[in-house]
Amino acid sequence: MTDPSPSAPRLTDRPALIRQRARTPAPEDWLHRLALDEVQDRLMDINRTFTEAAIVTGMPGPWAGAFPVARIVADDPVLDLAPGAFDLVIHALALHWADDPVGQIVQASRALRPDGLFLAILPGGNTLAPLRQALAQAEIELTGGLSPRILPFGEIRDLGALLGRAGLALPVADQMTQAVSYRDLFHLAHDLRAMGEGNALALRHRNFARRELFARAAQILSEIAADPQEPGRIRVGFDLVVLTGWAPDASQPQPLRRGSAKMSLAEALKPPPG
Repeated sequence: MTDPSPSAPRLTDRPALIRQRARTPAPEDWLHRLALDEVQDRLMDINRTFTEAAIVTGMPGPWAGAFPVARIVADDPVLDLAPGAFDLVIHALALHWADDPVGQIVQASRALRPDGLFLAILPGGNTLAPLRQALAQAEIELTGGLSPRILPFGEIRDLGALLGRAGLALPVADQMTQAVSYRDLFHLAHDLRAMGEGNALALRHRNFARRELFARAAQILSEIAADPQEPGRIRVGFDLVVLTGWAPDASQPQPLRRGSAKMSLAEALKPPPG
């Protein structure tokens, strides 16, 4: 797998993303810890002992501490993973920044041994939807236009389809939502920067936005995302999508050969007699 052509459309300004992550010497890692707890719960439910694991992430701190013997790999366009070297690859809160998410999953799949597990967790769905709405409405009111400010997040159905496209077997996608209360937009923005999740979109405007824009967006956000339990605060949701798939192996359950059923679907759906 090679790095995409420099002329290909880019979602992410990767140097900017790396700079943002480097500016967080004491990062706000609650989202990573939440994701980590979810991943550990999933692994406990699987009747398997994994002995060679790799974790792909842009924020290694929480993951290295929880998986001390795992190989920690940066989420570069070309992953530093040897083919067939692992029985578990975790893509941890980084796939949403990939210009080629299918390529990332394909590389992880190639790094798995037969019947090895790929597990990814990433923001998706309606993550930060009120913030996106507030910024868009404020910018339209003040400037008459829009500029890219928040990363687009994939829907669970589209993200789940990536597993099949990457050739993984037994694909599963599901989602959990975490609601978080903040004082205001500026508190939320500070938290996102501390996570290394600020605006690193390739097409973002490079000049500073007007102060009035964020003041108006904060006012809108306080109206559309008011916290029902804590007056004067806002509440936003983070949707975490979990993707799991297995490297194909003959020992896995296989679909029946077409035409081999002993009963027709119409017969099976008939109501019971009486």
